[in-house]
Amino acid sequence: MKAVRFHTFGGLEVLRYEDVHKPAPGPNEVILQVKAAALNHLDVWVRGGARERKIPLPHIPGSDGSGIIAEVGGAVDFIRPGDTALISPGISCGHCMMCLGGRDNLCPSYHVLGTMEDGTYAEFVRIPAVNVVAIPVGMDFNEAAAVPLVFLTAWHMLVTLAGIRSGETVLVHGAGSGVGTAAIQIAKLLAARVFTTAGSEEKLAKAKELGAEELIDHTRKDFVAEIRRITDNKGVDVVVEHIGGEFFEKSLTVLARGGRLVTCGATTEYAGKVDLRYVYSRHLTIHGSYMGTKRELHEVLRFFESRKLRPVVDKVFPLMEATEAQRWMEERKNFGKIVLSV
Repeated sequence: MKAVRFHTFGGLEVLRYEDVHKPAPGPNEVILQVKAAALNHLDVWVRGGARERKIPLPHIPGSDGSGIIAEVGGAVDFIRPGDTALISPGISCGHCMMCLGGRDNLCPSYHVLGTMEDGTYAEFVRIPAVNVVAIPVGMDFNEAAAVPLVFLTAWHMLVTLAGIRSGETVLVHGAGSGVGTAAIQIAKLLAARVFTTAGSEEKLAKAKELGAEELIDHTRKDFVAEIRRITDNKGVDVVVEHIGGEFFEKSLTVLARGGRLVTCGATTEYAGKVDLRYVYSRHLTIHGSYMGTKRELHEVLRFFESRKLRPVVDKVFPLMEATEAQRWMEERKNFGKIVLSV
């Protein structure tokens, strides 16, 4: 089969489009014929080798994907070859206390597909059968690949951790990112008032189409000053943060009393100072968030069937152009998800 993989860690130059052996399923696994694979910043960190560890080489990256079931293991009786499916990208043991309690994203062995094992930048991928989910009616393969990781992450952040309520105010950083486009839609679905930041007027215009009401170009205006002005110094109830560094630090200062900041990553800088005076005097809560549970993915997918949420696909590249697709993402040209068509 054809796949994109790297034999050493590094920059874009290490990605190779080449022939590799097609995987075979274990008893509780399936082989998915990949029709589309969506990019995430995790792919860049995996390729670089500094953030993700113990990655076997050579390695095929990719966490998100959709396609057609090609083979099933001998112990699998609830999926058949020919079924269409998308991938639930969180891999867990399935038998620890966290997994049995429905909190599989807290499993000690939890990881994301495409880190410890080969991922979706390939014509075929091997995955646990329990990580296969039916594609919602009316959704094509590109759209289906663009949903799982980012919508699961945003749902877990806003619904499970922050517990947003109707009428609250939510600041979503990075409107053009996958998590950003998902978080804007989920916040609006739950009747919140949405503020968002982005680095261009073009991205902000697209964010408005998704439901964002207060638009801030962070390259031209200080988002702290803007939020204080718009809210008459009250601040916002919830911040969705995944940039890190200065954005994390400043976001704490725009939270209203009892506010919640939820962070799921650090795409620019890992370190962020915390002024504890804001935290204790305003009764603030800081949530760390990593992916979400299999059940939460099923919960959020219901809203695609009813068309209350929608995938946001920015651009589709053929698999052989994965290098250019990652370059597009690294240069932050995308609004929404970048997809590889296999």
